[in-house]
Amino acid sequence: MPHLVIEFTDNIKTESNIPELLKKVNQTLLTHQDIIPIGGLRSRAIALQDYLVADGSEDDAFVHVTLKLGKGRTEEQKKVVCEDLFAVIKDHFADLFEKRYLALSMELYEFTNPTYKQNNIHHRYKD
Repeated sequence: MPHLVIEFTDNIKTESNIPELLKKVNQTLLTHQDIIPIGGLRSRAIALQDYLVADGSEDDAFVHVTLKLGKGRTEEQKKVVCEDLFAVIKDHFADLFEKRYLALSMELYEFTNPTYKQNNIHHRYKD
């Protein structure tokens, strides 16, 4: 089930190597395979073209990451995963953060209601 959504302002698209970031975040999440099933992990990035940061007077940028998980992980497990993930995100954008105004944020969204899904990808990783 884990879904990772990276929203970023398109004014940093050429400088931010988003495909590499997607690889890094998946690798990081998969170091926690006890709670992040490989066959359920989906990550994606969405470049935002319509946005306004602060008062709009500068060419500010932001990256917001949402990690969506189903119920069943302990608070400690969620904390460790989020800390590892945010560390990778901050590291990925460190150089850009030094060069321009940039806001980085991340949230964990835990589904409280049942989710409806069908996925046969898990079967490939059961062996």
